Amino acid sequence: MNARIFQRPKNAMQSGKALLDQWVLQFVPAEAKKPDPLMGWAGSGDMNQQVQLKFPSCEAARAYAERYGIDAVVHPTPPRRLKLQAYADNFR
Repeated sequence: MNARIFQRPKNAMQSGKALLDQWVLQFVPAEAKKPDPLMGWAGSGDMNQQVQLKFPSCEAARAYAERYGIDAVVHPTPPRRLKLQAYADNFR
C-alpha cells in the first residue's frame, strides 16, 4: 500500500488557522475510477481511497506508516507567501 503524508493546506475561503497543524495520511488510489453503468457516477472497488487518517505531527504519521508497513511519501509544506497590498494601490 502506498500513501502520502501532507499537512492540510489553508482553504482560500478560510480566514482562520484552525486545523492547519494537522498532518494527513491519505492512501494512493490502487485502481482508476470508472463510471457506474446504471447511474454514471465515478467509483472504484478500492476502499482505501475513502480513508484519511489525521495526526498531530509528521513524526506520528511516519511512525504509524512504519508500524503497519505502509510505504509513505512525505510532502513538505510549501512556504506561505504573503502579498501585502494597500487600498491606495488601487489608485496608482
